[in-house]
Amino acid sequence: MSKMISAGSVPALPRPALMTGLTLAIGGAVLFSAKAIVAKLLYRYQVDAVTVVAFRMLFSLPLFAAVAIWNMRTKEPLSTGDRWRLLFLGLVGYYLSSTLDFLGLQYISVGLERLLLFLTPTFVLLFSSIFLKQRISGLQWLALATSYCGIVLVVAHDLHSGMRNVALGSMLVLGSALAYAVYLIQSGELVRRIGAVRLVSYAMCVASAACIAQFLVLRPVSLLVQPAPVYWLSLANGIFCTIFPVFMTMVAVQRIGAGTASQAGMIGPVSTLFLGALVLGEAITVIQLAGTVLVLAGIYLLSRKK
Repeated sequence: MSKMISAGSVPALPRPALMTGLTLAIGGAVLFSAKAIVAKLLYRYQVDAVTVVAFRMLFSLPLFAAVAIWNMRTKEPLSTGDRWRLLFLGLVGYYLSSTLDFLGLQYISVGLERLLLFLTPTFVLLFSSIFLKQRISGLQWLALATSYCGIVLVVAHDLHSGMRNVALGSMLVLGSALAYAVYLIQSGELVRRIGAVRLVSYAMCVASAACIAQFLVLRPVSLLVQPAPVYWLSLANGIFCTIFPVFMTMVAVQRIGAGTASQAGMIGPVSTLFLGALVLGEAITVIQLAGTVLVLAGIYLLSRKK
């Protein structure tokens, strides 16, 4: 445990480095959030979550595999322990988290999905405090509370929308948030030892193999034949909602730590609000705008962290 504690601590950063890390975390969160919009568009073509996840990984796997092969040829071999850690991170952080998230999106709105996923910072801070013995500063708690107040305002109307199976969808997405929090905590030590790019490429190859294997086991191969819009949307999902945000988030974790990166990512629900209005035609209310202001205020407080 002493090794984990020392590895989990993040040294003080100069403000430019902190702002760069926050920018990467926020950009990654916005792109990650967009996958909910893409998923809703894909579900219009009568494809299910298992198929959506499989197509997402099929389109993103070539780049991750290429980066992984390059790292295998240019870097020293990983220890047996690190290989097992990467297997665990790939299965929990990307396979399990993504599958539960897309399953939940079949039953709840994108707004409620974002609210539940952004309980992740709470889990990260809690786990960091309990297992890594990291002190949670008052400013972090204030930033977290301010942003969460905004998130609640932005998506509160979804809680009373009358949608069917809201409880089931909420539990699935909550499980996704918990899985990703475990991934962020466990990746903090390894990413500083082997590098963000190497970790992400290996873990995503593991997750891609699991998602594709899941599809082949649970669905007929004939479902690989889909209308052209499904392929285009899946391509966007694989590149802009997977490849870019995965690397951006992991580099942010390497620079500013898992707790700060996950809190900065709380901008995600706000981006979902505007993307939903732009792409899905959902209205933006005064209450939602007020929530947006609170979330941005929380991000501003977080940027002032020494």
